Amino acid sequence: MLYIVGCCALHRNTIEKDLNTNMIDCCNLTNLTVCIAVVLGIYYWYRRPRKFPPGPRGFPMIGILPYLDSYPERIFAKWKSTYGPIMSARFGRQDWIVFNDYEAIQQTLVREGESFSGRPNIPVLQQVTSGHGLAFLDYGKKWKLQRKFGLMTLRGFGMGKKGMEARVLEEAAYMNEEIQKQTEKAFSIDRILSNTISNVICGVVFGRRFDYDDPWFNGLLQELDKWFNDPKKNMLFGLLAVIPWLQYVPPVSGVVKELTEDVTYILAEFEKEIKHHESTFQKDDIRDFIDAFLDEMHQEKETFTTLQLLHYIRDLFEAGTETTTSTLRWALLCLIHYPTTQAKLYKEILNVIGENGKPSMSMKDNMPYTSAFIHEVQRFRTLVPFSLPHCTSKNVDVAGFSIPKGTTVVPNIWAVHNDPDFWDEPEKFKPERHLDADGNFVKSNYVIPFSVGPRYCLGEQLAKIELFLFLTSMVQNFEFFPEDGGLPEIEKGSNGSVFTPLKYKIVAKERRF
Repeated sequence: MLYIVGCCALHRNTIEKDLNTNMIDCCNLTNLTVCIAVVLGIYYWYRRPRKFPPGPRGFPMIGILPYLDSYPERIFAKWKSTYGPIMSARFGRQDWIVFNDYEAIQQTLVREGESFSGRPNIPVLQQVTSGHGLAFLDYGKKWKLQRKFGLMTLRGFGMGKKGMEARVLEEAAYMNEEIQKQTEKAFSIDRILSNTISNVICGVVFGRRFDYDDPWFNGLLQELDKWFNDPKKNMLFGLLAVIPWLQYVPPVSGVVKELTEDVTYILAEFEKEIKHHESTFQKDDIRDFIDAFLDEMHQEKETFTTLQLLHYIRDLFEAGTETTTSTLRWALLCLIHYPTTQAKLYKEILNVIGENGKPSMSMKDNMPYTSAFIHEVQRFRTLVPFSLPHCTSKNVDVAGFSIPKGTTVVPNIWAVHNDPDFWDEPEKFKPERHLDADGNFVKSNYVIPFSVGPRYCLGEQLAKIELFLFLTSMVQNFEFFPEDGGLPEIEKGSNGSVFTPLKYKIVAKERRF
């Protein structure tokens, strides 16, 4: 009996010893597995394609986001001294390329334009656009057809009897009437400017303008304002571009839901306009952009569809309204921050246009200071700091680097506009920097607010007409002052896809002749 008990005890000790040994082996194996996984994870995270541009990697899953603030374009400009003008950066789980100076942008977007004109697949944008429109349409046959159509139409084909300049001058009169109603008191000019600019687009797209108090018109503008001038929405929407899975996580998921609902509402309103045009369409009387597009639909039905038209109109409204509106808002801020500049601008307007004359684009060559002022506003407050993201359409070798097909690339326009190698005291507002010794305007190649290459802004010419005529018309009729209590903020703004001024009020004093 004792022998049996002793054997059992010895057997139990052996089993326990074996179990302990196995547990130690398992722990060692687990630790080894974890170590291997960590090493592989670190290797994967820091691994780059061969001859890829250098740059920071940041942290797993989120990349360099913790290093960025509200003005990432300025941080990338600083990183240029460390990583060079062509650098990479890990956004989320993707490597993006950033071009940090003029030469890098010229070399890629212009000289290698065919290779750098694609659009990256950003899920939230695909969800909104359904692969239609123009701004985020990938580079290819469809984009080229739609781009060509847009350029021809915006230059005057299918626009009716009124040219662009006549449309803008007509709207300038309405704009001045609205400003006159607010004279001698502090008011926000934002809605007046957005109504003004958007009415030009309405004339082009719908063939008519809307009263400034029209509820339908203002409903659309409120939706646009929400997505460009709300700093919080701007920030959250920017995060979605680099970390797509955030669209399923609150509060970002709520923003995506709201955006989808707003776009659905806007498209439904545009669809009503299209149906009205379809019911009144006459091939020998092309009234506006919608009619011109409908005419193309009768000939080419593969890419000219109703859905494409809906998103094309949306692109025109978003880009055409907000960019020029915000540029004029920055211009007014510069006028009240630098009253001497406003006085010089007015003096030139009096000399060339006169007290009661109408501004005209033919006068622009004789107004060098006005041209320099607009040029400097566009440099000083870069409206679209990173332009829109591009994507390589094939493997590309540039400046000794190899960039794989499908890589997202962004031009840092702000870095060009603030490059100390080309600009003396770039942080200061100085229109005179664009004048030569004889006072003539000198257009700088280093001011590129409309981007460059095949995907430069479709509405560039229209925007130039609007900026010159609306600005000169306002300064001719009104003198602008800050609200009592100090100057509004000019250094900071709401920074997203567009860098817009923070809300402010202004005082307009009517000039008496």
